[in-house]
Amino acid sequence: MVKREIYLSQLRELKDVQIIKVIVGVRRCGKSTLLEQCKNELFLEGVPATNIQHYNLEEPENTGFEHWHDFYFHIKNSLSGKGMNYIFFDEIQMLSNFERLLDGLHILKNVDLYVTGSNAYLLSSELATILTGRAITIEMYPFSFLEYLEYQKNGNPSDNDLINYLQIGGFPQALELLNISHSAYESYLKGLYSTILEKDIKPRNAIYNEPTFENLVRYLSDSVGSSVSANSIAGYFRHTKDNIDDKTVNRYISLLNKSYLFYHSNRFDLKGKKMLKTQGKEYIVDTGFRNVLLGRENLSDLGHILENIVYFELLRRRNSVWIGKNASGEIDFVAKDSNGYTHYYQVCLTMREESTRERELSAFMKLKNHHPKTVICLDPEEPTYNGIVQRNATKWLMKPSTINHY
Repeated sequence: MVKREIYLSQLRELKDVQIIKVIVGVRRCGKSTLLEQCKNELFLEGVPATNIQHYNLEEPENTGFEHWHDFYFHIKNSLSGKGMNYIFFDEIQMLSNFERLLDGLHILKNVDLYVTGSNAYLLSSELATILTGRAITIEMYPFSFLEYLEYQKNGNPSDNDLINYLQIGGFPQALELLNISHSAYESYLKGLYSTILEKDIKPRNAIYNEPTFENLVRYLSDSVGSSVSANSIAGYFRHTKDNIDDKTVNRYISLLNKSYLFYHSNRFDLKGKKMLKTQGKEYIVDTGFRNVLLGRENLSDLGHILENIVYFELLRRRNSVWIGKNASGEIDFVAKDSNGYTHYYQVCLTMREESTRERELSAFMKLKNHHPKTVICLDPEEPTYNGIVQRNATKWLMKPSTINHY
């Protein structure tokens, strides 16, 4: 079992703080395992089993409560009178009026709450209104490259290992099944996608044309690293005879974002210092998903796939991330860390060709500030260009994500 230190470190910081820890992320990225690891740490600290309650709302034994307050009194009556009680909920969104249950438990002084969920309904305006100032969100993702190496027990990785990771992604159980056969791995990811569709998207949202929705998912999967807009996507689909307008495109993309299947990154005007509403990018939560959804190998578009990986690594390192736009072109990522410091990134396969080197550096050169600037690529050498640092992707990704290493 890979210890998910990226997220455990955040939970340790918040232990016994009277605030609800809400862990969100795509299905099967490891949220339930994280709760188990958190529980194990409590046991090692000497917390008795009588002070820990764990409920998975997808399990039949936890679906028999007719009302949220029945569940509340069941939990309250099971609390230990000695010391802090730790309550864990998996997939809490499966319970009607779950926010009222959480609100009721939160006000108890001897309760520390940990909650997971697989869609953004957990963060909806209704929940936000009820739990304002009482909850903190931790976003969880499939294995990082460093966690992938730990799973593979690989202490001496090469760029080939990174390319393998770009191909197969980081869903924990998918990697386990890949050890059995590639068909088992592929069937698992296809089934996982269907589960996300059936449990996280359809129950609360109407999809009027499922084939068109599926085509949109494949279109976005094929477009990671490229700017997209609802108008351009709707125009593309008109040529393919799919009947979809830009409002429907926007709504479908919103559903994919809320299920944590895709993440949206806005463009930021570096000169005007303002967010732009158009031509953002969509990044897929796991590159193995992309391979399966498109039915082809990722090697045909390795540069954009590497960009996808870097984007999520920046999120793991607790950055806010945008696409930078200035007069001389585009900067792949503008990242602001938790301390408010800004860093600029370009991502490409190689800097050895002069035309590529000139393109990647020119956008940096026009910036009128002294924020750090980094180019991430597969080249083993790591030179600098007038203060711009070139980093090997494998080495950069191997830095612990709990610290914001550049």
